Amino acid sequence: MFDQGPHTVLRRDGVCLILKTPEREMPQVEYWGRDFGVDAEESALAALDAMTLKDTPPNKPDASWRPSLLPQGAEAWAGRPGLEAHRGCAPVFVRWTSVSSRTVDDGNGIAITAEDAVNHVRLELMLAIQSGGLVTVDRRVANTDADAAEPLTVNWLDATLPVPRRVDTLTQFTGRWPLEKQPSTTAMPVGSITRDCRRGKTGHDSPWMFILTDGAPRWSQGEVWACHLAWSGNQTYRLDNLPAHEPVLGAGELLGPGEIRLGTGETYEAPTVCFSYSDDGLDGMAARFHDWLRAAPGRVDPAAKPRPFTLNTWEAVYFDHDETTLMRLADRAAAVGVERFVLDDGWFHLRRDDSKGLGDWVVDPAVWPNGLDGLAGHVHDLGMEFGLWFEPEMVNLDSDLYRNHPDWVLAAPEAVPYREDVSYRNQYVLDLANPDAYAHVHGQMADLIGRLGVDYIKWDHNREVTEPVHDGRYGLHEQTEACYRLFDQLRAEFPGLEIESCSSGGARTDAGILLHADRIWGSDSNDPRDRVDIQRWTELIVPPEMIGAHVGPSPAHSTGRATDLSYRAAISLEGCSGFEWNILECPDEQVAQLRSFVALYKELRGLLHTGRVMHADMRDPSLRARGVANADRTHAVWVVASVDNLRDALVDRLHVGGLDPERVYRVRQRREIGESKWGWITPQWLTAARGEDGFTVSGRLLEQVGLQLPNLWPMQAIVLEFEAE
Repeated sequence: MFDQGPHTVLRRDGVCLILKTPEREMPQVEYWGRDFGVDAEESALAALDAMTLKDTPPNKPDASWRPSLLPQGAEAWAGRPGLEAHRGCAPVFVRWTSVSSRTVDDGNGIAITAEDAVNHVRLELMLAIQSGGLVTVDRRVANTDADAAEPLTVNWLDATLPVPRRVDTLTQFTGRWPLEKQPSTTAMPVGSITRDCRRGKTGHDSPWMFILTDGAPRWSQGEVWACHLAWSGNQTYRLDNLPAHEPVLGAGELLGPGEIRLGTGETYEAPTVCFSYSDDGLDGMAARFHDWLRAAPGRVDPAAKPRPFTLNTWEAVYFDHDETTLMRLADRAAAVGVERFVLDDGWFHLRRDDSKGLGDWVVDPAVWPNGLDGLAGHVHDLGMEFGLWFEPEMVNLDSDLYRNHPDWVLAAPEAVPYREDVSYRNQYVLDLANPDAYAHVHGQMADLIGRLGVDYIKWDHNREVTEPVHDGRYGLHEQTEACYRLFDQLRAEFPGLEIESCSSGGARTDAGILLHADRIWGSDSNDPRDRVDIQRWTELIVPPEMIGAHVGPSPAHSTGRATDLSYRAAISLEGCSGFEWNILECPDEQVAQLRSFVALYKELRGLLHTGRVMHADMRDPSLRARGVANADRTHAVWVVASVDNLRDALVDRLHVGGLDPERVYRVRQRREIGESKWGWITPQWLTAARGEDGFTVSGRLLEQVGLQLPNLWPMQAIVLEFEAE
């Protein structure tokens, strides 16, 4: 399996990939991990083969071997193949008759073209190390048979990379509405395993990523290998832990039966799979995703346009729309410093509850006799952006759209209408891959955006997509691509328009949607006790400025749990902050506190939305500590929060990362969030930090010795700022 072909070395931002590129064989990865500075000359790499080739045990292939970038049965691979396809009833087992590769992107990537002249299949694979060190793998497969009576049906096309044998722990995720991103850490499973998500979107219970570690994962220490599928449809994550080789980690789109049938010359382009290696724990792994997403084309630079403080009306008024009330709410929002006012669900035709109107994106004159022009103009006159809620991918049966076009529903014909006991919020999926349906939705949205001067869209996707039939076949891939296309078209037509992807909370929070949207809604839970964990796990991929994190009322509408405003405000600082709350009900004292909090957010967001995110590994399971530091290590903000009764009377110390050990820092507690509560004693440093002059100490002591934390009461938080002298 290994001939005398050359090596290719890719390295960038602390990450190195070394590939063997033999003739007529798919390249194999000999090394993926820390860039240890190996010479890229072939003479220096010659020893790698001898060091890493496997011995051949009995009853295995006669030659030493290693899985390729697309492992196949023809390579004596006994795990899940990278590509599975067939023509009619005949399986297609690819055997590459020619393989070529070349370095691209200034040496940061390798482009591979493989041809199977027997089965008439061509594969194009691009592996690249992006700025920041994130590895991306893209694949395209084509049917090159000019005379085939049957199309090439692709069952799946995965992307994989090997990881060291020493990894012994797998972390993945599950969840539910509204408790997304719940980690599950277990011993490394044995064999070839997959984990699928068939929700028609990323899903509340999505595996979301596979993370492999040597021992339990830690935030700031240890090696981490992870993969994430940048795709907003169905998905498969895979792990092959077999006895004869190093484990193989990967992912790919979960295709429906017969979904991808390629005629002569047709191509299937699989979604990007992202791989992140770090020797700085989970935080280092996350930083690579953050760097990549922040640098993506069309991304709003928070340094150029600070992320606006937002008020969304959903938990303020729900469907009870009244122009006078909403005008007053806009006045109050502007008075406390809100910069973006978003009108949520309930403004359009027949929409008094969730049973009617989806698909009819026209203003309801029964509720808005003067249209939305007055509210939009009033919001703009107050100096705020105006946002509007849509759910473009959905339709109610009680709508003019469905009455006129029942064939535009993405479903098996016999599934409409569903049985009442398995209905999904009274709504169905609109087939956006149908050009007429797409044009209808685009036309209605574009008309409102242009006429009202809409600055921002909250784009929702509430139901799951089951039995998606488009033009007589499985159609989820085309639906997802059409959704992306509509995002991109609207943003191109209306420069400056921003779009938030919401999906019944955090059910579509993948890197795929974030290549088209400007932010995601992290969860429908505004309960800070739940949010503090939802957000810290969501941040493994999503930068904080792209996560909507609002202050809601107390008790929380999602859980009924009551919390102090200071706690809600502190946790909201960890994302793109705002209010999901009828602040007209707030007494004057609370209004003053809201104004102070909004001012604090505006003061700190330049750091919070551009810096490196860090988490402290706390001994006490009831403590959370999360910080952001700027690149030159002169400024950092940490939020320390409790989620329950602390275990010990003597609490953990906060070891502050992200600072320069040679500099002196002034530490201040930012009390604009409101006062927090703790018991027994106040540490001397914190007493000083609460004063005008703050507490001064070296970065070395902050990191090595740490700050003794107070015994926070349950669900309390403090905000600490560190500035270099």
